[in-house]
Amino acid sequence: MESGMSKNFLKLLCISLLLFLASCAPRAATPPVFAEKGLAEVIAGLRGISRLETSFSVVFEKPGSEIYGVGRLNVSGNGDLEMKVYSLGFLALELSSRNGAVKSDPGLDSVKKLILTQGLRDSIFWWDIKDFTVREEGGFYLLRNTERVVLIDKKSGLPVRQEIYLNGRVLTVYYDNPASAEGVLYQSKMKIELSKYTVTLTVKNIHFFMQDPKQASGYGL
Repeated sequence: MESGMSKNFLKLLCISLLLFLASCAPRAATPPVFAEKGLAEVIAGLRGISRLETSFSVVFEKPGSEIYGVGRLNVSGNGDLEMKVYSLGFLALELSSRNGAVKSDPGLDSVKKLILTQGLRDSIFWWDIKDFTVREEGGFYLLRNTERVVLIDKKSGLPVRQEIYLNGRVLTVYYDNPASAEGVLYQSKMKIELSKYTVTLTVKNIHFFMQDPKQASGYGL
């Protein structure tokens, strides 16, 4: 009798844990009809996001090696950020940027710093592109200025690729896996490439901070 009760208890515990984990993960999203809002309205709404906090899994790649980790990121639209990455349970990287001053432990070379500060910030806040032209290419909108090129899917209103020009280098971002949180539709996976380095970041949980809650548009990363 006690054995049966124990088995039932363990079964219920496992189910509860699975339900809890499922509730914490970003929900897969069915893209709304983008035409209902239009490009200008979507971008205007997203500019109400002042900063965000997220937990994520990450893969750092360079020729001959890969490092897997999990971490937390707090990043503002002005470029200030704080990030901690853990690998195998140990703190592997602590990075901060304040008013353009970057600190990291351990120290990083200039390319890694560029990817994880300005590159990461511009990859996330893709919608703050300014003074851009718009061109239609098949099922996409191509947004372009002297600093960036963003490819937006017409159906979902989400980015699928971005090129960012940084100090004479081209940083390329590939977006995937639409999800939603707090009424915001976003891409939960970003693959960032620059020179010989690749960083793949997958969002686990995310929270958006709005300058004005009324400006939330329902779209994000």
